[in-house]
Amino acid sequence: MSVKLTPTQQSLLTAAAEREDRIVTLPANLRGGAAVKVVDGLLNAGLARRKGDYLVATNDGLRAVGVEPPRKAKAEPAVKKAAAGGPSRENSKQAQLIEMLKRPEGASIAEITAAFGWQAHTARGAISGALKKKLGLTVVSEKVDGRGRIYKIPAEG
Repeated sequence: MSVKLTPTQQSLLTAAAEREDRIVTLPANLRGGAAVKVVDGLLNAGLARRKGDYLVATNDGLRAVGVEPPRKAKAEPAVKKAAAGGPSRENSKQAQLIEMLKRPEGASIAEITAAFGWQAHTARGAISGALKKKLGLTVVSEKVDGRGRIYKIPAEG
């Protein structure tokens, strides 16, 4: 598929291809009619689609900037009940994070970001939002010399 992209469309799709969620983010200096023209061009060419309030690069959009879209593996979903009764997939990042925090030594934000490729604010958000608020897990933290702040899910009992 050969599509003529503007430099702006090229950079937006390239940036979206680097994101796991493929969201197209417009720079702050792209406003008004220029933004509408760029977005409409992507939508009309099928290189992006609307997903709620977001603009997401399509597989054709990724190919247009030379990125081969990832193939989806047909895997059987392994579902188990989480601590607070909600569904959780085994081997998901959330399940792996819970296992890290259940270890006797717990995990620091640096260890979590290294393990998952997340930024620090994402790791903190996963702990406070997904684990504490959504799943209702107890997560404690303590300052440890040489490791910084360590987060743990205490053993039940």
